[in-house]
Amino acid sequence: MELSSPRFKALTVSAGFTLWFFIITSILGIFTLEYFVIFIAIIFPLMQFMSIKVSSALDTFAIYNTKFFLGILFVFVISLYGIFFRVLRIDLLRTKKHNGTYWLEMEQLKPERLLKEY
Repeated sequence: MELSSPRFKALTVSAGFTLWFFIITSILGIFTLEYFVIFIAIIFPLMQFMSIKVSSALDTFAIYNTKFFLGILFVFVISLYGIFFRVLRIDLLRTKKHNGTYWLEMEQLKPERLLKEY
């Protein structure tokens, strides 16, 4: 981000602000398309106008915003994996024997199904 132009920084930070505006107003239940368009119409030109003066602040905001969203994404993806593995009864460590798992049990395979490969 430090090598980017101030205009590009202002554009990305404006996009971040609009995303935060959408998230916060949706959570509070006051989101309307009119407010969203007005916010965009105000924030994008304002950030472009002030881009050179607040370039270092835009760097700081972009770094923390990215870390925060990547952290949320990481936690969300790991949680989804845990939920899917629990629903599908997949035991990654194979520590427990379950009757309804999708893992193959070597004891249950018949000798005619085993092939030598060499």
